[in-house]
Amino acid sequence: MQRVVEPEMIDQLPPDHPDVVRSRVDLKMINFLMGNERWIARQVGVFPAARAKGVLEIGAGEGTLLNRLDRKYQGIPLRACDLAPRPAKLAERIIWDQRDVFECLAEAEGGILAANLFLHHFEDPELERFRDLLGKFEVICINEPYRTAQTVMDARFILPFVGRATKHDMMVSIRAGFLPGELPERLGLDRGEWHVREETSWRGGLRVLASRA
Repeated sequence: MQRVVEPEMIDQLPPDHPDVVRSRVDLKMINFLMGNERWIARQVGVFPAARAKGVLEIGAGEGTLLNRLDRKYQGIPLRACDLAPRPAKLAERIIWDQRDVFECLAEAEGGILAANLFLHHFEDPELERFRDLLGKFEVICINEPYRTAQTVMDARFILPFVGRATKHDMMVSIRAGFLPGELPERLGLDRGEWHVREETSWRGGLRVLASRA
């Protein structure tokens, strides 16, 4: 399946639009079913030295992952980057950076960088812009859709239970997802500098864990 990046419905609507509000609820369910946030939280636990330097999540959405990390690893620096306004239920001590991801990364540094269902929004040339910005981190955790016909087929079982925007955006996300090897190449995760591990899940996810060699 060729990679195709198309606009998602929620990206073209204001944050308080009913379809966007419903989509946030749907996304929490999808993240739970895929185990995305649980997986990232486990990886954060594997690297205590990097964790102590802080976690930055790009495309943080509702901040549910960072709230989870705040409860699980109390006291570590936590920062979010997203174009949306700060969520009302975000833990007070978590820093919310509301601006473009490339502007944020140009100034940010820390131990762990997390991206959960975010990088598929970018065309390949845009992904390459991340290359020079990732070197300031020691660990990178990425969850993205696994771009296969089987993932599309499996996603259709969820469609009756989600809202209008999610029905559209879920299929767009899968078509914009990745196959093993693509993200490390696009992001310039040279295996001479990084230990890179990729895995796929039967729930339609592709996971990339990169740590400094």
